[in-house]
Amino acid sequence: MHSRKSYLFVIGGALIMAANATIARANENLPFPGVTPGPPVYSTISPLAEEILRSGDWVGVAFYRDPACVPPSFNLLDGFDIPNSFSCTLTIQGFEISPPQGLAPVQVKGWGLGAVPIYFVSVQEYQSAIADRVLTITELRSLPSLKIGYASFFSLEIRPGFTTPPGLNITAMGVLQDGRRFQFQVVEGGPSSAPKHVKIAFW
Repeated sequence: MHSRKSYLFVIGGALIMAANATIARANENLPFPGVTPGPPVYSTISPLAEEILRSGDWVGVAFYRDPACVPPSFNLLDGFDIPNSFSCTLTIQGFEISPPQGLAPVQVKGWGLGAVPIYFVSVQEYQSAIADRVLTITELRSLPSLKIGYASFFSLEIRPGFTTPPGLNITAMGVLQDGRRFQFQVVEGGPSSAPKHVKIAFW
């Protein structure tokens, strides 16, 4: 009887270890840059008009990659630019949580590398610029209201649209080129993809 109990204990322990190994494989943390090239996009700009990150009179656009590397003719409203975006220097680092043999991560978490570029433009100018469904980096930079800031603190969480619930969370603070400070915060999620809360403040 003792040997049978020991056998069952060993088998039970093996099953627990196997289950834990399966769970671990189902939640791989893949760091970027390194194991993965990071988000296949340049910025927070989305093809979906309802995902404009606006607060009051301002729209915020955070760049995950160096804006100077964005091809001048690329339509930022297209979002993904694979594989071209992978050759652009990241402004963030972090990791992707991916299932085994998954085609896309179920979650992305990132942190700024010290000076994450964030562009702020007026809502009116931004909406006029995207009315033709085309927005290039050149056009964005030409908007008269443009304010450029660099976030010394930047945290990011992305839950892609196929996850439940999808969402985007950003917390950023830094300094504008004119010397003023700024705060940029996005809290998004729930049954709708529309932002639940966006805050843009200058002082």
